[in-house]
This record gives sequence, C-alpha cells and structure tokens, in this order.
Amino acid sequence: MNTLDPDLLRTFLAFAEAGSLARAASTVGRSPSAVTAQMQRLEEVIGEPLLAAAGRGRTLSPAGEELVGHARRILAAHRDAWLSMKGARTDGRTRLGCTQDFADSSLPELLRTFARSHPRVRIDLRVGRSQELASAYDRGELDILLVMRLGTPADELKVLREPMLWLAVTTGLTATDDDVPLALLDPPCGFRTAAIAALDAVRRPYRIAATSPSLAGLRAAVRSGIAVTPRTARMMEPGIGLAPAHLALPDLPDAEFTLRLRSDAERQSSELAMLLAEGLSIKIN
Repeated sequence: MNTLDPDLLRTFLAFAEAGSLARAASTVGRSPSAVTAQMQRLEEVIGEPLLAAAGRGRTLSPAGEELVGHARRILAAHRDAWLSMKGARTDGRTRLGCTQDFADSSLPELLRTFARSHPRVRIDLRVGRSQELASAYDRGELDILLVMRLGTPADELKVLREPMLWLAVTTGLTATDDDVPLALLDPPCGFRTAAIAALDAVRRPYRIAATSPSLAGLRAAVRSGIAVTPRTARMMEPGIGLAPAHLALPDLPDAEFTLRLRSDAERQSSELAMLLAEGLSIKIN
C-alpha cells in the first residue's frame, strides 16, 4: 500500500487554500516548478488527477476536493503525535508576542494543542501592535514574534502572506456621499499605508471617518456602518464581510506577517514556534 508523505500533503493543502501554484510555492518556501513536481508525485500515489484546468490556472478536481479533508486530518494527527512525544516532559516557559489578528482567529486552537502536549510549560502571551511588539522582541522580552513584516530578519521562520480585503458591515454603510469612508488604526500601520496608497493611485476621493489604536475599536467602527476598513479575512465574522462591489474599491496588496524565533530560544519555545509555522497556514473559515 502506498503511503501519503506529509510534505506532499502540506504542499497540496497550500495549493488548496491559496488557489494558485505561485501562492502555494510562496507558502511552503519552494519554487513553482518544485510545487508542480510535488503535486505530480502525489497524483501518482493517489492514482487520480488532483488538479483540473480552470481558464489560465488550475483548480481542484473532485478527487482533490475529497483529499482536502483527509490531508488536514492526517497532518493534524502527525503534528499531535510529534508534539506529544517531544513535549510531555518539557517544562519552563515561553514568551509569545502577536497581533490581535491572530489572537482573534487561529491562535487559541494552536495554543490549546500546544498546552495538551506541553502541560508543564507556562505561556506568557502579549497581544499588541506590530511595532510595539517588535521593539519588545528586540529588547529580549519575547521568544517568539508574530507581527506584520517590516524587513527580512535572520531569525525569520516563516512568512505568511494573506490578501488584504476591503471589509464593511453586511447591513450597509450609513454614508451616502462619493468619498470612501475609512476606518483605520492609528499610524504606524501597514494596512493604513496600503489603503491610502491604493486609493491615491486611482485618484479615488476618501475621508478618514474613524480611527482607533486597537483592533477592537476598529471592529466597532466597521460594525456601526460608518466606514470600510482594509484587513485580512481574519477580521471577517457575522456582520462583517467584503465591502459591496458597487463601491468599486481598488485592489490591495497582500499583507505579509513574519514569524520569528530567537536564536537562543529554549526547546519549548522552538517547539511552539514550529507548531505555529505549520498551523497558521490553515485556511481561515
């Protein structure tokens, strides 16, 4: 019986969740040709095509759609077994700093997984703005950092690229004028910079309708219907969805997040960072 190589399954899921070979290559840190070769090897093991032509790109075949659920379960079992064997006798503490984007989405379940396999490890979690957390990391106050990417640090474990989206309340905006009403975090903020640059590039009038130092304040402004905001799918929830098409808002670039681990980090921090590197690539529902 053929076995399913976890590395091939990770690449397959990267494609399934990114929607293109180029994005999958960026996610797994391989060239597009290497990703294509991995997908072909997986198809040979399965015995059926996993991809189908879709215009100028590729999409999942019926067999590929079916494999997605199996691949997630296999990788979750693989990860849990590895963590259980590595972490059962590990103690100490680890210090993690991350933005609210992750604290409100996939991070809690990943920390739950880590805590089950590392019951003796204390987790010190700091949630805040990217620049503030990066400064704390540079001062040696954090072992792991998960924030918006500002450069290419030597201790970078993974780069997470997610599309920036225009988000708004699903019940409709209160504003009726032609200027685009924006809800933005106080500067410095990469989302703020990207949104203004995109609107300026197409000479689209806008006004700043609301500002906040926190994501909670930004979410409240959006839910009130007074403005749209640029974020990723991690901010989508009941009541907040994609901005209506009739606004004809310009495209935004991808948001880039960096996962960093101190070179002198202890074992428990390294194991949590490895879990995050794999688990944060899971599709956001």
